[in-house]
Amino acid sequence: MQHILVTGADGFIGSHLTEMLLAQGYRVRALSYYNSFGYRGWLEGLEHPALEVVAGDVRDPHLCRHIMQGIDTVFHLAALIAIPYSYIAPDSYIDTNVKGTLNICQAAWEEKVERVVVTSTSEVYGTARYVPIDENHPKQPQSPYSASKIGADALAKSFYSAFDLPVIIARPFNTYGPRQSARAIIPTIITQIANGAEEIKLGSLSPTRDFNYVEDTCAGFIALAQCPEAIGQEVNIASNYEISMRDTLSLIARIMGKEEVRFIEDKVRIRPVKSEVFRLWGDNSLLHKLTGFTPRHTIEEGLSKTVQWFTQPEHLKNYKWQIYNV
Repeated sequence: MQHILVTGADGFIGSHLTEMLLAQGYRVRALSYYNSFGYRGWLEGLEHPALEVVAGDVRDPHLCRHIMQGIDTVFHLAALIAIPYSYIAPDSYIDTNVKGTLNICQAAWEEKVERVVVTSTSEVYGTARYVPIDENHPKQPQSPYSASKIGADALAKSFYSAFDLPVIIARPFNTYGPRQSARAIIPTIITQIANGAEEIKLGSLSPTRDFNYVEDTCAGFIALAQCPEAIGQEVNIASNYEISMRDTLSLIARIMGKEEVRFIEDKVRIRPVKSEVFRLWGDNSLLHKLTGFTPRHTIEEGLSKTVQWFTQPEHLKNYKWQIYNV
């Protein structure tokens, strides 16, 4: 079995990817962000004979070199991703996203790792200049977060060019599903409705997004890692489908049988005008050409599974639906 390292394995996408890799027979070393409580995030309760959980921080180059030993493939997901918090603490985004990626690439090169999949984001494109957005679309740093990810992607590609490190830049569009943070719009809508709110507080409803169910995003990651032709490339993981925030709200309300809910614009949740990404619609043709991969879930199917998970009492109680999570 290949030995896989997943950084950010304790997070939303990382935990799903870890589970999928284990189910496919890989050995997984999962990096969980160190804390003195021994808390493993979404890896809590996950036990498997092929799973090794390691606590640490990608900002430490020595730690990165240590956890890279004996690894065949790296999925690098560890990052700060909340856009509103990047307005408040941009320096921490450079430390984690840029320096962390440097440390992972350096360690992978020194340990002669066979494949390094670096996680990008559709936010690097900014508001679409044309749709669907392919990998040649200009990069537009409209937030400190997106700027840090543009820098991290460029740094990773430089290791491919300068040191022949087998890097793939996987660029998922808006991923959603069970375990997602309440700062994201879909959990925000579901948790408010599930707790009986009749007025749903949200930001602007006019932006559009290309939503991807988390299992499809993870399957896209694995398909790219298994594709030698993807090395050195930036590849979108997208659904090739666009939906507005307003229509997303309506669809969730219909799935939950609460179509009478009303929308209230919460100014705290609105991004600065020049920082808001008003349109995202990803072109997934390169991913399909390279790997044959296409998403399995429609937006209705993915949202139904997400609603089912969030509305279970043992899950819903962990979300502070009354407050805005930055």
